[in-house]
Amino acid sequence: MRHLSLLLCLILGATPALAAEPPPVPGWQDYRDGKLAHARQLFEEAAGAGDRVAAFNLAMLYWHGEAVASSKPKALYWLHRAAEQQLPQAEHALGILYENGDAVPKSLTRATYWFDRAANHGLIVAQIDLGTQFFLGRGAPQDYARAAYWYEKAAEQGDAGAQYLIASMYEFGHGVRRDLESAIRWYAKAGVQGDVAATLKAIELAKQINGQAL
Repeated sequence: MRHLSLLLCLILGATPALAAEPPPVPGWQDYRDGKLAHARQLFEEAAGAGDRVAAFNLAMLYWHGEAVASSKPKALYWLHRAAEQQLPQAEHALGILYENGDAVPKSLTRATYWFDRAANHGLIVAQIDLGTQFFLGRGAPQDYARAAYWYEKAAEQGDAGAQYLIASMYEFGHGVRRDLESAIRWYAKAGVQGDVAATLKAIELAKQINGQAL
């Protein structure tokens, strides 16, 4: 079982691509410097003014009890505020909570709803989680084609685990037309990122294709 506390941390920057620049998130530097009380104050002010990242960060402070008394109800309030403003990390976080029944009634259907929202906003982990919901028929009808679609979306963003998953689906024809060349391509991509098993699969399938060609 996954837990929110193990998967989430403060979002210090609004855009990963701008990591080299100071992120425009009030309170981020104070948090990094260990000035948690001041960081919380800035998060509260910004979140109250509609900053979705600050709302998420404030939710995490309440969830972990940093510079404030731990309060899951308050954490949920700010998490919903961030999710309603389409912050994908907040949407995915709510999906995890509903998946586990942590601070909310357990509902795999609601988990799928929030994973779907985050996946459509481009969050890789949510795309993988949504694909798994469809693959297993968990909180959604079992649908290998939709599972493959979301695994491939995550794979295209460079996630090695998703690359292995979509490679396997091409290898066996689950949700997609069986295509060993596509399987080799995705296994190889995962292998380049250090997945030894994926590299071995790519080699194995390449030998199969070469053997069939002889």
